[in-house]
Amino acid sequence: MIKYNLLCKECELTFDSWFASSKEYDKLKNKKLINCHSCRSLKVEKNLMAPKLISKNFSHKNEKKNLIKYQKIKKTINEYQKFIKNNFDYVGENFTYEARSIHYNNKKKRKGIYGTASKQDLKELKEEGIDTQVVPWLESENN
Repeated sequence: MIKYNLLCKECELTFDSWFASSKEYDKLKNKKLINCHSCRSLKVEKNLMAPKLISKNFSHKNEKKNLIKYQKIKKTINEYQKFIKNNFDYVGENFTYEARSIHYNNKKKRKGIYGTASKQDLKELKEEGIDTQVVPWLESENN
């Protein structure tokens, strides 16, 4: 059994659902049998899921393995953040404006951009044909 956090692209409802396997999820999705229980839309996709937080009390071998996995994921995210900070221009809250400016004005930038945007802004950018990506972000090294 596998549990996925799902997101309805129509009403933006998030909910959990269990599947026999990841292949079973794909099979049901392809047959259009997965829908939102609120608005009945078929535009339901897997949502980004956070790793399970592990306590520092190591009573089981699995907890140690999970902690190692969590630390590896955290290290990878920190490496991505370092790469992005070194190779992209930070535009902060102006991300949506800057993305549109680049797209519509054929504004050439020597570097890509990164910043913050709401789910609604990202949805609108996607509808306009502007490709964006969401990257998990750790605010400090203490996370």
